[in-house]
Amino acid sequence: MTQPLRIVFAGTPEFAAQHLQALLDAGKSIVAVYTQPDRPAGRGQKLMPSPVKQLAVQHDIPVFQPQTLRDPAAQTELADLQADLMVVVAYGLILPQAVLDLPRLGCINSHASLLPRWRGAAPIQRAIEAGDSESGVTVMQMEAGLDTGPMLLKVSTPITDDDTGGTLHDRLAILGAQAVVQAIDALADGALTGDVQDDSLATYAHKLSKDEARIDWTRPAVELERLIRAFNPWPICHSTLNGETLKIHAARLGEGQGEPGRILEASKEGLTVACGEGALSLTRLQLPGGKSLGFGDLYNSRREQFAPGLVLGQ
Repeated sequence: MTQPLRIVFAGTPEFAAQHLQALLDAGKSIVAVYTQPDRPAGRGQKLMPSPVKQLAVQHDIPVFQPQTLRDPAAQTELADLQADLMVVVAYGLILPQAVLDLPRLGCINSHASLLPRWRGAAPIQRAIEAGDSESGVTVMQMEAGLDTGPMLLKVSTPITDDDTGGTLHDRLAILGAQAVVQAIDALADGALTGDVQDDSLATYAHKLSKDEARIDWTRPAVELERLIRAFNPWPICHSTLNGETLKIHAARLGEGQGEPGRILEASKEGLTVACGEGALSLTRLQLPGGKSLGFGDLYNSRREQFAPGLVLGQ
């Protein structure tokens, strides 16, 4: 009977933790976990372990949290683990060539896009924002470039008209975890070879920023509707009304036209706002200090705040 592969897992957020859980459920031998150093979080800014570290601790797996993997001491520590394979999922640290070369079978990565489209930090949100009809996960052999390695396995899923960054994230976490388990089994059997990416088809998924989430009402309504879905649950699109910040959690295409940002209609169904082309009906909003509410609830209690003729974003 062949020995199980000695696997080192490297990842940080919930997306990665779901992959680690799938490997544990499949009985894989995880000899160590690498994750980002604990970070301050919440109102008290207490140091919080990452979701991956929390899961590793529950399963008594040794955890390593180097600030960088360029440090020769950190590389020696990793080499001592004598890993057959390193599985990397949303780790957040660059792996230098010296690290990529350490495991016998190299390092593989689960990336939440159909490569070479959407290399980089925010592939899930950028796919929705761009109006892509599908997304997926690519398991690839890692090399020194950013998401440029040979593709070992791809799984895809349609992007629906009501998908948000959150719903697509959750679906891809499940698909990606299954794909990584499948890829590891095929690698162990020597039955997996990588397809080289076509660099001419590559697009780059820039990191999300709060500035980008500010609504520019001169843009077409169809673009803004996708942006609002893509940026939910973070950073959440926003505008201003009467000098107050208005967070926009959900919207659908509306009817009407007018000066961009002007309220055309308010009813229990939504707040209709003119855009550069067409209009948006805002259906779920959050006022400062309040929680996210369906517009019908806000309309009942604060009708005068949303009177037609008022302009958002001034």
